Amino acid sequence: MKTVLDKINANYPESDRELLFSAYRYAETMHEGQKRASGEPYFTHPCAVAEILIDLGMDVPSVAAAFLHDVIEDTPATAEDIRGLFGTEILTLVDGVTKLDKIHYQTHEEEDAENFRKIFVAMANDVRVIIIKLADRLHNMRSLNFLSNERQQRISKETLEIFTPLAGRLGISQIKCELEDLCLKYLDPEGYEFLVTNIHQKLAERHDFVDFVVNELKKLLEESGIGGEVFGRPKHFYSIYKKMKNQDKTLDQIYDLSAVRVIVGTTEECYEVLGKIHKQWKPVPGRIKDYIATPKRNLYQSLHTTVVTNFGQFFEIQIRTREMHEMAEYGIAAHWKYKEQKIAETGFDQRLSWIRDVMDWQGSLNDSKEFVDSLKNDLYSNELLVFTPHGKVISLPPESTPVDFAYAIHSQVGNKCVGAKVNSRIVPLNSALHTGDVVEILTSPATKGPSWDWLKFVKSGSARAKIRAFFKREMKEENAVKGKTMLEAEAKRRGYSLADILTEESFKKLSNKLVFASVNEMFASVGYGAVSVNQIIFKLIDYYKKEIPKPQGIISTDKLKNSPANSVEIKGMGGLLVRFAQCCNPVPGDDIIGFVSRGRGVIVHRSDCPNLKGEDKDRLQPARWTGELVDFIAGIKIIAEDHEGLMSFITSEISFLHISMTAINGRMNKDRQAEFEIKVKLNKRSDMDLLINRLKKDKRIIEVYRTSN
Repeated sequence: MKTVLDKINANYPESDRELLFSAYRYAETMHEGQKRASGEPYFTHPCAVAEILIDLGMDVPSVAAAFLHDVIEDTPATAEDIRGLFGTEILTLVDGVTKLDKIHYQTHEEEDAENFRKIFVAMANDVRVIIIKLADRLHNMRSLNFLSNERQQRISKETLEIFTPLAGRLGISQIKCELEDLCLKYLDPEGYEFLVTNIHQKLAERHDFVDFVVNELKKLLEESGIGGEVFGRPKHFYSIYKKMKNQDKTLDQIYDLSAVRVIVGTTEECYEVLGKIHKQWKPVPGRIKDYIATPKRNLYQSLHTTVVTNFGQFFEIQIRTREMHEMAEYGIAAHWKYKEQKIAETGFDQRLSWIRDVMDWQGSLNDSKEFVDSLKNDLYSNELLVFTPHGKVISLPPESTPVDFAYAIHSQVGNKCVGAKVNSRIVPLNSALHTGDVVEILTSPATKGPSWDWLKFVKSGSARAKIRAFFKREMKEENAVKGKTMLEAEAKRRGYSLADILTEESFKKLSNKLVFASVNEMFASVGYGAVSVNQIIFKLIDYYKKEIPKPQGIISTDKLKNSPANSVEIKGMGGLLVRFAQCCNPVPGDDIIGFVSRGRGVIVHRSDCPNLKGEDKDRLQPARWTGELVDFIAGIKIIAEDHEGLMSFITSEISFLHISMTAINGRMNKDRQAEFEIKVKLNKRSDMDLLINRLKKDKRIIEVYRTSN
């Protein structure tokens, strides 16, 4: 505890200390008596988190929030208590971290996506929230050995998939590297132990070699009259582990176990030093990287080169300015650590713009798997750097295509894209780009917009979201018709009728979960792919089943008059409200059975209706037609080859049988087939069977079947 108080005294002016000491004392009091899994007082955890943030140079509200970040969740303290004692700003930070603490790793894609969304919403509101959370996660990983093996694995996997790439994307390499090593320790204990043992065996030898290189570089700087700093650093275990796995190399084949850094005053001196190093030691071809001219997506800047000594030893040298070095170590946290200096604003707005971009496109991806995949593509550090014809660098996810590039330039460029040139050669739009490619997008004002097929190969979440947004905005009606057709087909395949399961009540429940303003908007969302058919159908079927309650004893009333239900008699029950199930649409002549429901009377189904499978047999009652001639409305769907005169043929067959047609709707499906939905009025099943059989005899007809009303 003394360490963190000492650091507060050393790093913050007297005017700020009282607030920090107050937060310290309040958290200490509220957590009194609580223990961690290690047996230590719980208060050691918020102190450790605060200490990490102090080392990063974070501001007073962030450090105060670190002390307080668990009090709302784990103590009797309330949000209003925090607001009253420490103000709204600190409460906002504490509340943001508290919400993130409720995130637990899940295997279900929907829950994974929701976890990611929570993180990015918090970041968009105040990026300090995620920095506090990263510090919180770092200390938890440091003390993970006190938890069960199952929890170690789960938390480490979550950290490696979510928090580590986040730290990298924000440029905070200090946290990123330590988190990666800790994750490796628990996810592959044998691999971690192998590296620790074998690298430490050669530790003294490595130190001697690094000292040699450092001294040689110091001489080089001195002889050149360049002021600077030179020091060595060991590569962290996870980076070595990845090289061994990805490149299928042994530890002996990894040359750059250590790196030497040269810190100079200006960018010009960086390049001057690089030239002098290559004059002294032979550079390794393909291992020279200029991240100053083309920074990484997290705005990391440095010159990297791997050289070989006269006695055959390989090693890596990184050359950067002091400003570049601080940004590489602290990333976005440098905004607060060096707020008095020019470095405070370096890259800050650019990093925040990335967060805002993610927030812009993530709302368009309601499909969980798609959202998770897109977000991970944008998060992970591997990147593709390509150029516009004018030399502007565009950063894209690995394996991106010209379409991804087009949408990275502007939405309208993507929407009007008709072709692409890569390095002056025309290429297919699904071609994979490579670092260094010069890409030119060919556009046309005559094009109708993007193709649905593009969604099959684009890699960036931004491109995918912009394509979907186009279809959502420009083709709303077409999407609604398409979506409804898709839902009807899937419902039918599962033995249900969309009209039966999509009720006012079920849609209300559905819209509360998926946020649809209207049924038509839901249809459109399915049509343009923002939400999957199964997402809708599964929920509607679930709601439908739950709506059917258990019977409430014996029902006995008189038969209702003036209803089509007068043509049906339910054994042992009179006077009960009778209606017909739309999932199977029984008509006179069908074998039928009654299903007793609560509040909705008896629902008459065909005896072979799949929706009755598994239902309580006590709720099923024998039913029969009375012989009374009552008109029924029945639906027929026809799928046929698109030929001239087809509609005339269908209507003439209906007229020939003296059947009244009440409605007809025709469209062309995706297979270029004609689809007709027809409603007819009839009073016996034989008329329906006769009509279907007559229609089937025509060679143009592919399929004919009954539907719901």
